[in-house]
Amino acid sequence: MRIAFFGDVMGKSGRQAVSEYLPGLRASLSLDFVAVNAENAAGGFGITEKTANDLFDAGADVLTLGNHAWDQSEALSYIEREPRLLRPANYPPATAPGRGAGVFPAQNGAMVFVMNVMGRLFMDPLDDPFVAVERELSAAPLGEICDAALVDFHGEATSEKNAMGVFCDGRASLVVGTHTHVPTADHRILPQGTAYITDLGMTGDYDSIIGMDKEEPMRRFTTRMRSGRFQPADGDATLCGVVIETDNRTGLATNIQPVRIGGLLGQAEPAL
Repeated sequence: MRIAFFGDVMGKSGRQAVSEYLPGLRASLSLDFVAVNAENAAGGFGITEKTANDLFDAGADVLTLGNHAWDQSEALSYIEREPRLLRPANYPPATAPGRGAGVFPAQNGAMVFVMNVMGRLFMDPLDDPFVAVERELSAAPLGEICDAALVDFHGEATSEKNAMGVFCDGRASLVVGTHTHVPTADHRILPQGTAYITDLGMTGDYDSIIGMDKEEPMRRFTTRMRSGRFQPADGDATLCGVVIETDNRTGLATNIQPVRIGGLLGQAEPAL
């Protein structure tokens, strides 16, 4: 099976990149399933039903979120109606709407487990992500309940992301890091067969400060003064992510390759 996961979609330019490039990639790479982190899709902060539908219409099967999950108030009700939208599973279950994991049909008829979880180092205080991942992976074992398993670990610290990859090795097809908006070069298959990358990078305009128009962040860094809101940069975006191939018998990864298409970054198109 061939699966793609794309990193944090930043504002309008990021959504445009997904709409421009994803349909062709689904066809040319024969992708069976596509997941997208969309927590910055609505003006750089959170998600709305309209921005989510833009990404679903472009070919995303599931959307994941992160620390900006609730920045748009309508997300609180929309996530209850849209099972393909996942928030971090380690939000306190008694208060957070929606769900943090699910099993979804792929184009080839297989079933794909997807989970969103958020780190705790340098992030908002949430429940233990390792406990949440253990709970969800145990409830949907690879090769029994699902044919592939994807974990989006939304976190700041590379060490915590590395630890989650090791924790899931042999039990997930793919563990991706999101949140830092910079693609890492450590995509690999771990010893027990789980594909891993510390950060997918953002799908957005890299002529920016992690996706935001440069003026206001620079002012705050250099003067410690605010003069306005952060605004997403609106230049040409780079679609960033990875594509994996899995063993149809075990669900574990046999190949992982980076994707960087459009915009300013060096291009990387998978040769599968």
